[in-house]
Amino acid sequence: MRALLRSNFIAALVGAALVLYAQVSAAPLMQPNLAGAAAPQYVPGEVLVTFKPAATAQGRTATVAALGHTVLAHLEQLGWTHVKLGAGQSVTEAIVAYHNDPNVEYVQPNYIYHAAKAPNDLEYGQLWAFKNTGQTVTNATFTPTHGTSGDDMNIELAWDHITDCSSVIVAVVDSGVNYTQEDLAANMWNGGPSFPNHGNDFVDNDLDPMDLNGHGTHVAGIIGASGDNGKGTTGVCWAATIMAVRVLDATGSGSTVTITQGVHFAVTHGAKVINMSIGGGSLDPAFSNEITNAQNNDVVVVVAAGNETADNDNASTPTFPCNFAQPNLVCVAALDQNYALASFSNFGATTVDVGAPGTNILSTWKGPTITDNFNTFGILNWTTSGGGWAYRVLTLTSGGSADALVNPTTFPSGAYANNADNRVFKTFNLGSFNAARLIFSAQVAIQTGDSLNVNYRSAGGDPFAAGGVQLQGGSGTTGGIAPFSFDLSPCISATCSVGFQLLSDATSGTAPLGAGLLDFSIETVQLNSTSYQIENGTSMATPEVAGLAAMLRAYNPQFTFADTVNAIKNGGRSIAALAGKTTTGKAIDVISSLAYINPPTGLSATVQ
Repeated sequence: MRALLRSNFIAALVGAALVLYAQVSAAPLMQPNLAGAAAPQYVPGEVLVTFKPAATAQGRTATVAALGHTVLAHLEQLGWTHVKLGAGQSVTEAIVAYHNDPNVEYVQPNYIYHAAKAPNDLEYGQLWAFKNTGQTVTNATFTPTHGTSGDDMNIELAWDHITDCSSVIVAVVDSGVNYTQEDLAANMWNGGPSFPNHGNDFVDNDLDPMDLNGHGTHVAGIIGASGDNGKGTTGVCWAATIMAVRVLDATGSGSTVTITQGVHFAVTHGAKVINMSIGGGSLDPAFSNEITNAQNNDVVVVVAAGNETADNDNASTPTFPCNFAQPNLVCVAALDQNYALASFSNFGATTVDVGAPGTNILSTWKGPTITDNFNTFGILNWTTSGGGWAYRVLTLTSGGSADALVNPTTFPSGAYANNADNRVFKTFNLGSFNAARLIFSAQVAIQTGDSLNVNYRSAGGDPFAAGGVQLQGGSGTTGGIAPFSFDLSPCISATCSVGFQLLSDATSGTAPLGAGLLDFSIETVQLNSTSYQIENGTSMATPEVAGLAAMLRAYNPQFTFADTVNAIKNGGRSIAALAGKTTTGKAIDVISSLAYINPPTGLSATVQ
């Protein structure tokens, strides 16, 4: 049974249907559609009546007059008589009366139709996921940059019925949320005096879940950027209640400790939908336990399939939390603008559930990101202590060359000295920024017992002296050149020093031993309230589904997590790209999920 009906009308509708099919000689009883839309769905005080062919003109007139109604128009070419009801008479009462008249073949309300609702947000035309006209997305970063008309979430018809999901708290368990962003500020969770910034931060263990990465803000905007406000974009929900839960740092990294605390916080503080556009490759019992706790508290958890072009069903390439098996969890693959599986998207016939748009998705952002390489190592005149470090141009095995700091000067041949404490550092003015990230590449071969350390010190000077903080240290080898990224936000100051230290013991090692550091840069963030950005990934597809889950639970407040998950999966539409790639083979379809209700069970009918 598929109809846009609230559950409290289902029993009455089922009962009416049982009587209808038993009384086959009576005129069909056309009950009004009592969907949860705020506006009336049919013209009050009017019905359309079709009389049986045998009914005479006199009999038709008598039928209408006997009920105290008047004829507005005889639409013989359409087979209808347009009838005006008497004062104080309801459409439902009139339908029942005409249904019981032997001259009437059919009766129905005079339904109202509208143009599909669309918001006036400035960038709405770029949101192909909501309305795909085949448009080319401006500043698109993923191919294809334009798609196939109609390959979208089918959401505009749903907006005729509901745009306000604010009765449902949606937790964005991510890198935080820029809660001052112009399209998000009005839709943030009111945490009261205990949580004045709309959530919690489990990275810095404080009450400020401001997003220093951008990822969480982008996700939040897909779920609930304010709609129809003449600004920026819109979310699946035009009005929402978004809880910011920061579990990932400025580099986009988190741990079991931060993530499990974040999920537990969301559940404890009333979230009924959790979005986690995160992933890792390890089966994590502590993480799984929190998904189960969410299930026990009737919370829907929507997660990303991952971006490795991998089959999550394969035991060697699992992605968690996608591969957890709890029934309250929905795992989402990404589709491109032609509704093909995005080239980066993971999939899994038994582990990934549905697909949703995930390429060239425009949404809210934290603010501009600036990458400054501060010139080259040689020009920077870094301070050295203890010798060992030198500037040189490295010839790369992949071709070309790069400016680098090396130890020893002969790197990658030779070996660093024994009993060394070689330091190199530089002070940077980061005082005008909100966040920073240290990025560099390295080729390292450090023997056991020795270490290469990366430190910072917000007061400037030697970062390996008192007050310095270690970002990473230890021995080992990278083999070839490997990238590194560290959150430098705790060092936001006008005197932030960053340095590298090579410590060795008295044991000689076999050459080559040493370190080559290249492609050094510091990426800085200046938060603002007006930025938007295009991103790609299953991370973007996931909040499309989380927004749908919030919409379903707001529209049907009695829906359990199981009802919500069922409507998302079964309300989707089958597409070729997902056949054998997901558990359903379906892409989400918002209006169909909104219309989806579970078939009634345990009913029997008696012919009367």
